[in-house]
Amino acid sequence: MGRFLSNATNRIDAKGRVSVPAAFRAVLVQRGIQELYCLQDFVYPAVNIGGPDLLERYERKMAAEDPFALEANEMSLLLHGGGVFARLDAEGRLAVTDFIRDFTGISSEVCFVGRSDHFQVWQPQAFHEAQARAREVVRQRGLRT
Repeated sequence: MGRFLSNATNRIDAKGRVSVPAAFRAVLVQRGIQELYCLQDFVYPAVNIGGPDLLERYERKMAAEDPFALEANEMSLLLHGGGVFARLDAEGRLAVTDFIRDFTGISSEVCFVGRSDHFQVWQPQAFHEAQARAREVVRQRGLRT
C-alpha cells in the first residue's frame, strides 16, 4: 500500500466538485497529506497531484541548476507558474477549477490515474488514448510484463 495505483472515473457534481477515489484518499491519509500540490504535466494534458513533497522534489532538482541558467528559469516557469495548492473538502471532493479544466479539457467527468507517488486527473478519453499509445509503443519495443 502507500502508492497511487489504478484508475477510476467519477462525475463532476453541480457545484464543480469530484469525489477522489477512496483508495487514493486512503493513501493521502496514510502519508499524512492534507495540502495538495497540483502541477500541469510536462508531457500529457493532465494535472499531477501530490503532497508538498512533489513540489519539493522538483525544487531540489531546480536548486541544483545555476539559478541564472535558462534551464532553472524554464523549470520555475513550469513548477511555479503551472502549479497551485488545493485541499479536499470534508467529503473527499476536489474542486475542478478552471486551472484543471483549461489545461486538461475536462468537462463532466474526471479520470483519476495512479502514478505511484502521486496521481493525475485527466479527461477520460484523453487518458484512454494516451494509455493505448503507450501500450503500442511498449509492444513495438518488444517489452513484456
